[in-house]
Amino acid sequence: MTFEEIIGQEHIKNHLKKSAKNGRIPHAQLFIGKEGCGTLPMAIAYAQHLLCSFSENKEACTIKCNKLQHPDLHFAFPVTTTDSVKRHPVSNLFLEEWRSFIKEQPYGSLFNWLQHIGVENKQGQIGVDEAEDVVKKLQLKSYEGGFKVMIIWMAEKMNIAASNKLLKLIEEPPNKTIFLLVTEDEGQIINTIKSRCQALHFPILGNADLVKSLIQREGIQENEALKLAHQSEGNYNKAVHLLHNNSNDTIFEEWFITWIRSAFRAKGNAAVIQDLIGWSEAIAGSGRETQKQFLQYCLQFFRQALLLNYGTPDLVFLETTSPSFDLSKFSPFIHSGNILTIEKEVSDAQYHIERNGNAKIILLDLSIKLTRLLHTKEEKIKA
Repeated sequence: MTFEEIIGQEHIKNHLKKSAKNGRIPHAQLFIGKEGCGTLPMAIAYAQHLLCSFSENKEACTIKCNKLQHPDLHFAFPVTTTDSVKRHPVSNLFLEEWRSFIKEQPYGSLFNWLQHIGVENKQGQIGVDEAEDVVKKLQLKSYEGGFKVMIIWMAEKMNIAASNKLLKLIEEPPNKTIFLLVTEDEGQIINTIKSRCQALHFPILGNADLVKSLIQREGIQENEALKLAHQSEGNYNKAVHLLHNNSNDTIFEEWFITWIRSAFRAKGNAAVIQDLIGWSEAIAGSGRETQKQFLQYCLQFFRQALLLNYGTPDLVFLETTSPSFDLSKFSPFIHSGNILTIEKEVSDAQYHIERNGNAKIILLDLSIKLTRLLHTKEEKIKA
């Protein structure tokens, strides 16, 4: 993967090229950016640039990098047990799936990756077995005598044991060994690792870059590309997801509408609590990654309702498919008096599910709180 294949982010490309040309290559870098902004593709392109720019046979090096088979290019990423990997899962056991994933979805999310290996109902992590594997790989000499590059994708998924195991190596790596840590949430990476990395922050993609890429890569018309760019909020992965109408959003919409209607009716009607209990049980059976994705969808839905309520329809891109649900009728219930609390409660639920809390209890608790929040009145500002 070359820099030319990366969508936008021109200033970051130029910075990385210039620093490499001047020999100012930090041994550990942290690529920070939201899903779909290109942190992983950029890390792969940068690794290829480092490996091939100083190679005696650039053509052979490029071919190996394009296939993600260069012996001095290493990866670590979240994994979990599967039907074929029963215990001690590490990235090396998933390399074929990883290569096909990068080829098909270079801007894909962790959820997409877990779907790709058929375990979307589980949570992936980078554990101590992986850390030991990384240490073994990097203790070996460079196969081609140049750089060795270790890309750790979704570095925030390293557990404490893995982080501590890699800390010394990241601080003092072998000669010409480069760590590229890719993350969406730097807050979950332990400070001792962050302090040893040079951070590079990626902005979300601009609409112009998204439109251009969607037209070129997906072969769609400009009007459709403009609409998708607006809806995706700078996330190329989401734009492609919307284009191909992944069924998840339809399911999430059904879950959300059912939830909202039950929460409205539950105030003063104890019998409806049974509906919320049933709803919580149904969502709890879907798998943790799906639950987290759904709660993220809920956050977006509430924010879109708020924008519509405050008279900014040009910023509203959410389009519901259910003919019986009208966003404009729902939006007055989301306002300054409850939006911050709603966001906090949904985010807290995500946090607790991420940490293996009981999903049924977490979702039911959130539902009961929502019954009160939806009926909160907005305070009028006195003149």
